[in-house]
Amino acid sequence: MEFVNNSRDAAPDLRVNIGGSLTIANPVMTASGTFGYAREFEQLMNLHRLGAVIVKGISLYPRQGNPPPRIVETPCGMLNAIGLQNVGVERFIAEKMVYLAGLNIPVIVNILGDSLDEYREITEKLAGVEGVAGLEVNISCPNVKKGGVAFGTDPAMAMAVTKAVKERADVPVMVKLSPNVSDITVMAKSVEDGGADAISLINTLIGMAVDVKTRKPVLGNIIGGLSGPAIKPIALRMVYQVAGCVSVPVIGIGGIENSEDALEFLLAGASAVQIGTASFVNPRASEEVVEGISAYVTAEKLPSVRSLIGALDVGLIEI
Repeated sequence: MEFVNNSRDAAPDLRVNIGGSLTIANPVMTASGTFGYAREFEQLMNLHRLGAVIVKGISLYPRQGNPPPRIVETPCGMLNAIGLQNVGVERFIAEKMVYLAGLNIPVIVNILGDSLDEYREITEKLAGVEGVAGLEVNISCPNVKKGGVAFGTDPAMAMAVTKAVKERADVPVMVKLSPNVSDITVMAKSVEDGGADAISLINTLIGMAVDVKTRKPVLGNIIGGLSGPAIKPIALRMVYQVAGCVSVPVIGIGGIENSEDALEFLLAGASAVQIGTASFVNPRASEEVVEGISAYVTAEKLPSVRSLIGALDVGLIEI
């Protein structure tokens, strides 16, 4: 079901706080890695309707990514093994931020590193850059100095990288959690204790695909990240759990295709959502989600979208 706003009344209040001093016009953002550097979509939708843009992950130095094939469609989803290909922070600041700073919406930069020193350095380079409204920290990366264990699967390392970024950042810091852990609430509490202003989840689940004709993996990297509608129930459950154990804003990600999906995440406790894989199918997906949420708030005569956050009724169902 999609909500359509035919009302001529004043626009509803869709403002939400997504961490620290960062309040956005509506609760819809783009997910890192699915929206490029935003310019790729400027002819396909109205970028100014978004609450915020989160650009693809930026590393200290340029990355070429993994060998192809790097994307494969799966039932109700997609596997990707792009390998965090990006231009590096220096080119990002010199080339991409010139355009992004001109947008009349907040720009959040997703950052990644293979060591605490890399996270520190990239944060320092982004400090004071015009147009950067916030940072989203990707902690799904392997810590090369700790045997390749991902920052996002070890509570102590997750807290350490959060602290390292917070100590050097001049904008709110959001930490993006990996779902590939035994207890998502432990990781959430760790980054909150590390000083995170907000928590976003979930990143992709680990998966793979096999070509039975060639008897080889479909992806050049063998394994990749699963996204799309297939992961929505898992993402929704984890957002609900995390929202119940932390005091900072939670941003929901995973399989959101329309406004009804987004509303589910808000009711489960998310302050905002990110649209990812849906943008590949429908470039206007994020804009349509904004329109649908606006229509719902109007139809329900709510004072603001904020009254929906965490409003899930979990009372016992009568039989």
